[in-house]
Amino acid sequence: MQTSPPSRTAVLADVDTGMDDALALVFLARDPRISLLAVTCVAGNTDVDQVVSNTLNVLYAAGSGDVPVARGAERPLINDPRNAHAFHGANGLGGLELPQSPHAPSAVAAVELMHRTIDVAAVPVTLLALGPLTNVALFLRAYPQTARKLERIVFMGGSAGIGNATSHAEFNAWHDPEALAIVIHSGIPTVMYGLDVFLQATLTPGQYLPLAEADDDGARLVGAILAAGGRRGQAEPQPVTIGDAGAACLVAVPETVQLQQYPVRVELTGHSRGQTLVDRRLEPGESEHHGDAGPVPLIDVALGLDQPLMAQTFLHTVRSGR
Repeated sequence: MQTSPPSRTAVLADVDTGMDDALALVFLARDPRISLLAVTCVAGNTDVDQVVSNTLNVLYAAGSGDVPVARGAERPLINDPRNAHAFHGANGLGGLELPQSPHAPSAVAAVELMHRTIDVAAVPVTLLALGPLTNVALFLRAYPQTARKLERIVFMGGSAGIGNATSHAEFNAWHDPEALAIVIHSGIPTVMYGLDVFLQATLTPGQYLPLAEADDDGARLVGAILAAGGRRGQAEPQPVTIGDAGAACLVAVPETVQLQQYPVRVELTGHSRGQTLVDRRLEPGESEHHGDAGPVPLIDVALGLDQPLMAQTFLHTVRSGR
């Protein structure tokens, strides 16, 4: 089992490897400020077996094929599984075919790999969740004592504004809102990197197109993914978000993102199911005065970012490798 030296941030990544998870994995595998201890896989952008295959292949391309990878939940806690093939393609990678990794997934399930990795790590681990939070919620319920050893949970999901899966709900939150509720009510320090910043973390064609011509397999993969995203439905390449990789940049370089604590709840019923309600009021309202609001957890929410610094952080790491 891998451990991390104190000078680097120990990270366990939970992913549903589609196109932007792949960008994040290459970044995590290469950034010298990160020690990627393990990766767990959950159904989301595509089915969990495809996620496992994608994850192994991306890590292999990034030069980190020996990082342990485990299969996790194949469906949400309550919902039926609902993929994002309309955006990420049937294989989750927009149809890109990668060289097959010679490495096999771990013999243990995702929740057990989380438990073992976090329990023996030399320093508290950051759990970086880039897909639906099903695996994370199951881990919190199965191993609460080990979960309390975490440094924090950083999740890509939710929104203080518009959604993408629906008008009001972001995909990861919409896919498994009960799991998200378990996470934000866990009492573990939590950071929400939602659509509000996800969509701001962009690169220009001049920044990403040269990567597609790189000699290095990992950088070339990043370039191909970004080029596919930048040309989607357009005659000419457009600026494109690095998506989930922005949350990985936050872990490596906290200055890339501005965080502020807010009360956050997730809607579990009705038309607004999966919506994250970020209470940005300056003072309580009538609902609180009448005792109707109930307890709402405070978590760190990302609502702004330093876009040039994030672009520089991402590009430098992807280009230079480890």
